[in-house]
Amino acid sequence: MTVRRARISGCGAYLPARQVTNDELALSVDTSDEWIVQRTGIKSRHLAAEDELTSDMALASARLALEQAGLDPADLDLIVLATTTPDNTFPATAVRVQAELGMNNGMAFDVQAVCSGFVYALAVANNFIITGQAQNALVIGAEAFSRILDWEDRSTCVLFGDGAGSVVLRADEGRGTSDDRGVLSTHLHSDGRYQDALYVDGGVGATGTIGHVRMQGREVFRFAVNKLAEVVDEALDANGLTAKDVRWLVPHQANRRIIDAMAKKLDLPPERVVYTVERHANTSAASIPLALAEVAADGRVEEGDLLLLEAMGGGFTWGSALVRW
Repeated sequence: MTVRRARISGCGAYLPARQVTNDELALSVDTSDEWIVQRTGIKSRHLAAEDELTSDMALASARLALEQAGLDPADLDLIVLATTTPDNTFPATAVRVQAELGMNNGMAFDVQAVCSGFVYALAVANNFIITGQAQNALVIGAEAFSRILDWEDRSTCVLFGDGAGSVVLRADEGRGTSDDRGVLSTHLHSDGRYQDALYVDGGVGATGTIGHVRMQGREVFRFAVNKLAEVVDEALDANGLTAKDVRWLVPHQANRRIIDAMAKKLDLPPERVVYTVERHANTSAASIPLALAEVAADGRVEEGDLLLLEAMGGGFTWGSALVRW
């Protein structure tokens, strides 16, 4: 018996030119490199230029992913773009990317699940492919998070950065086993009772200036460690696999301590965990595709490797995905 699978065939990444170190940030914010690194593991982040929009970053990463996949935009049936910082309230940032790519067919829309956004978008695109409604899909995570930060709140403004990452999914045939290449399964959750623990107090898009990130850091940390552990087990159990089968943990890059806690649970050494938080900070929906693009480009990930993706974000939302490279 054969089944349809969504297989990753290309990755692309974009980071804004301006890289801001902790020491530079400390010139304008009451903080220090030692304070930030000790609590988060972050040493620097990239910040979008004043005239650089979420769609600009998304487009740059999308073009690279398509080039790597050997696809023309006209070959795409679907664009799903995960972002918390759209260019405007509407239209969707995805349709701006669609237009700039010259893709005049198919469908394009945004998904909003904050830092879990890419896992959500991947799940949506995967479902379109396995049900036969799409053959080729572009999944993007892109954020201009610096536009919604309160630069006088050192507890939040030091945590985030800007950027975009994209993956191309192509329909493929598998045998319906965990040895198949492609997305094996996705697992999504949310609990709106915690919406006030991490939110933006207003705002209508990345081009606006109203609304800033507000966060109860300890509550977010506790929830993340517990729920990510559960959703990781859920993904492994659904595929009859164990932590020993995982070759790479590709987590949302929010905090080094959270990532280390997940690696310890899976008994994975640091060299099998993808870390970009030190250089990128938390890029929300962009963090996982940026990490995927990095390991794809430097050759760390090899054909047949099992990748475990996991993320948790405001809402609260959380999710995981198992992908065979």
